[in-house]
Amino acid sequence: MTTAKTTHTVEKIGGTSMSRARELRDTLLIGQRKGADLYNRIFVVSAYGGITDLLLEHKKSGTPGVYGLFANADSDAGWSDALKKVAEAMMAAHTEVLEDEADRMMADQFVRDRIDGARSCLIDLQRLCSYGHFRLDEHMLTIRELLSGLGEAHSAYATVLMLRRAGVNARFVDLSGWRDDSTHSLDSRIEDAFSRIDLTCELPIVTGYAQCEEGLMRAYDRGYSEVTFARIAVQTDAAEAIIHKEFHLSSADPKIVGEDAVVKIGRTNYDVADQLSNMGMEAIHPSAAKQLRRAGIPLRVTNAFEPEDPGTLIDTTEAEASRVDMITGLGVFAVELLEQDMVGVKGYDAAILEVLTRHKVWIVSKTSNANTITHYVNAPLKSVRRVERDLAKLYPNATLSARNLAVVAVIGRSLKGLKVMARGLEALDAAGIEPVSLQKTTRDVDVQFIVPKDRMQDSIRALHGVLVEEDNQRRGKPERLAA
Repeated sequence: MTTAKTTHTVEKIGGTSMSRARELRDTLLIGQRKGADLYNRIFVVSAYGGITDLLLEHKKSGTPGVYGLFANADSDAGWSDALKKVAEAMMAAHTEVLEDEADRMMADQFVRDRIDGARSCLIDLQRLCSYGHFRLDEHMLTIRELLSGLGEAHSAYATVLMLRRAGVNARFVDLSGWRDDSTHSLDSRIEDAFSRIDLTCELPIVTGYAQCEEGLMRAYDRGYSEVTFARIAVQTDAAEAIIHKEFHLSSADPKIVGEDAVVKIGRTNYDVADQLSNMGMEAIHPSAAKQLRRAGIPLRVTNAFEPEDPGTLIDTTEAEASRVDMITGLGVFAVELLEQDMVGVKGYDAAILEVLTRHKVWIVSKTSNANTITHYVNAPLKSVRRVERDLAKLYPNATLSARNLAVVAVIGRSLKGLKVMARGLEALDAAGIEPVSLQKTTRDVDVQFIVPKDRMQDSIRALHGVLVEEDNQRRGKPERLAA
């Protein structure tokens, strides 16, 4: 692979943007670029919007896709029908993208080959496990990885067809391990794939899923594509890593505070990215961010459909002045354990953490005093109930409760001197909102207001009005987002 530091970028496109691939072609992928300007870029792509939901499960509702139906199947009827629907959805997606009939036929055949191969694999596995000597549950993670790779391979292949039709020397880079009987680590698979690519005259379109002995799904589940993206950036020594979204990284959700009120962040650091991840506002998966930070590679988050806008740069630079970067909220359950015998006794924290970890509950924040420990967690109600049952067995004399609340976080590279707590409380009081709790660390990067769940959006609006809009008016004209 021909590459040198500061000459190429590694760029990631999400599923929702991929579904608008024709627009991407005319803005980001090609746009006004010509000749050599088209190259020295690597694009890592997700599946078209909704495809991975059909293959695995719906990300928000949990409705089972092929994977869920196969895991609980008594026959092949349910999951096989679901796989057929995936094929239909894939063909519909690339039909919207590809204008040439020959390209559509090639993409259709690609889908048929991959779907038929996956179906045969599942049927064979189901038959094998019917003998009793082989357990299906031992192979389910492998099946999840196999199905995940179908979506990214399809979108990458169709994108290459589209770009080649437009005269770009695009190259399909399939990291999914399809019909590959060799064993690779993630690094060796990336190295092998890029060893014969000349970035100065080829435009690689790479699958977001990479089959490797580490097992990306085991470690990252559906966050795997950003980990692949980051690892490619590190392995190829990229000048910059870029994530293209459908929106700018801004001071709040425009749907909550209004498009005229939000401000593009423009510049922040990985510390803020970590806080956003903790609040479910992932600029990038935390494991991916860690790799980029350690390699000294800056991350840029842009609006995919406004390529002329530099977006927001994330690196390790400290803030030159105090400023609120973002205000965001997250619905949580406050799991509270009150135990009068806790005073002076060690081990309560560790035992509670073990239960939360076992049930894979994400801890957003935590408070404690002499006899009470409260964890604010982002988890389904059923998981919270399981946690309560286990804690009740451990501490039969304790009083347990779970309240549905919201954490509204004010986040910035430096909040020093902004009086976020005092001004924030005044803003909430003026809006008629009484916080349940308030938290701040000594590092001055975030302040968390715990409020009733039904007042979360009102709280974001109130805090944004005082801490972002008023402060920006005092500083001068802020860079607002285009509607």
